[in-house]
Amino acid sequence: MSNFLYILAAVLMGAALSLQPAINATMARVLGNPLLAAGISISISLVVVVVLWLAWGKAAGDFSQFKYLPWWVVIGGVVGAIFVAGSIVTAPVLGVALFFVCMVAGQLIGSTIIDQIGAFGLEVKPINTMKIVGLGLVILGAGLVQNSNS
Repeated sequence: MSNFLYILAAVLMGAALSLQPAINATMARVLGNPLLAAGISISISLVVVVVLWLAWGKAAGDFSQFKYLPWWVVIGGVVGAIFVAGSIVTAPVLGVALFFVCMVAGQLIGSTIIDQIGAFGLEVKPINTMKIVGLGLVILGAGLVQNSNS
């Protein structure tokens, strides 16, 4: 039952995330620049995360350990910035549904490769027939969504 709550939380987060490209595209249109809109959006995210971190209390972690992080952890922040800025430009052109179908297809392909090689210290989870079928169905779904826009 506990997995159900995590799955529900992930679905709700995904639904909320679908708002971001449309909202940020509106901000970019009003401000006249997608990178300015992305910067403001990311700045708001930073403020919210810092407030939550400070409110967390003693279990908030040890910032002094930052120096021991592997160099490649910056990739997470870079990818986040690329997502926000890129979604502002691409979602209005593709439509939010096609944008996210393509995002999910890319995430599944990338995550399957990460699982296959055990990247970033994760346990290796080999590619199998069912994963390949699932990836194929997602890619087929992306094609169907694209064709429904024509």
